Amino acid sequence: MSDTTAAKRSPWRRIIDEMVYGAGWLVTLLSIVLAMAVGAILIIVSDPDVRGTFSYFFSRPGDALSASGDAVWTAYKALFTGAIWNPERSWNAATALGPISETLTEATPLLLGGLAIGLAFKAGLFNIGGQGQLIVGAICANYVGFTMTGPPGVAVLAAVLAGVFGGAVYGALVGLLKARTGAHEVIVTIMLNHIAAAFLAWVLTTSVFKNPTRNDAISKSVSDDALLPRLLSWLPEGSGLRLNSGLLLAALATVFCWWLLSRSTLGFELRAVGANAAAARTAGMSVGRSQIMAMMISGGLMGVVGATQVLGTTNASHALTPQVDAGLGFTAITVALLGRASPVGTVFAALLFGALQAGGRAMQAQAGVSIEIVGVIQALIVLFVAAPPLIRGLFRLRGGESAQAALASKGWNG
Repeated sequence: MSDTTAAKRSPWRRIIDEMVYGAGWLVTLLSIVLAMAVGAILIIVSDPDVRGTFSYFFSRPGDALSASGDAVWTAYKALFTGAIWNPERSWNAATALGPISETLTEATPLLLGGLAIGLAFKAGLFNIGGQGQLIVGAICANYVGFTMTGPPGVAVLAAVLAGVFGGAVYGALVGLLKARTGAHEVIVTIMLNHIAAAFLAWVLTTSVFKNPTRNDAISKSVSDDALLPRLLSWLPEGSGLRLNSGLLLAALATVFCWWLLSRSTLGFELRAVGANAAAARTAGMSVGRSQIMAMMISGGLMGVVGATQVLGTTNASHALTPQVDAGLGFTAITVALLGRASPVGTVFAALLFGALQAGGRAMQAQAGVSIEIVGVIQALIVLFVAAPPLIRGLFRLRGGESAQAALASKGWNG
């Protein structure tokens, strides 16, 4: 890619390129380690008992160091046992698989959302409209879910496909405006997020959706036939485990995105347009068509997230509420960036964030550490990944490959 071409790229796009192509896996790993270290400092500072030991640090430094170590060890031990495995509890299906079940349950929508945003990144588009696409997908899935009765497999498939359709249409609208009018996708998606949120608020007041037995803003619940089946309910004492077949949808979506980007002609066009739209146009590719397709597929994946929100077990009422998005539309952006917009990388990023969220609840309950610290750790991870030179300087690593050089090594030369 030439310097002139790189200079024409918008600032946000250059940042995305640096994170996706310029940051190596070692930088990402060290970013996680550094974020956890900062989290440890926050745990120490937020503990009043530990802070008290620092008042006489110079006379008895061992007390402060011991108290700090105990606080961090207790917190991170609770984080691990709440997300992976608790060896101190009795061994049965519920206790053995409970923590990892919660991690996978939390990771499922993050993986689907990260794949959606990452796919748009590959095509050179910054899709921050995941919230709106999720909401529209959830509305469509919810409607089919409470109106359709029949065989469980047919009903749940129809509801999921409705979610895909709603999200895909809403995403394709962004691509169409981008391709036909040159409208900036960031501005368009921000506006469409607000429109979707307002539309959801109105929908919940209509007789078609509103639950007549409730006074608050909540829709009718989907039928049992349309619920995503739980994966571990067949195990002894496994009825309380929330993991559902949305995980299988996420696995299928991962395979689909990997095949699309690395094995299909459309995927090649999407990557070519994302690397250099002018060169792709000169080579005879339709940039507008690629942008529309990228946003349509991205929106469809976000629609699956919306479907899992109302059909899965993360929502006890299995209904629409004004909070159905639960911040997933924006968290998906951080997952995609941490995963460097690759399907495999997004899997690991989603698992990490899922483990932090599941373990964060245990950390708060067992160690008394605010779950907000987990949010800070997640933000710090992305912040450090966004600044590879900072990580290389702190850990004295050799200079890394720039985003432009990485793109050029893949054959995307302007």
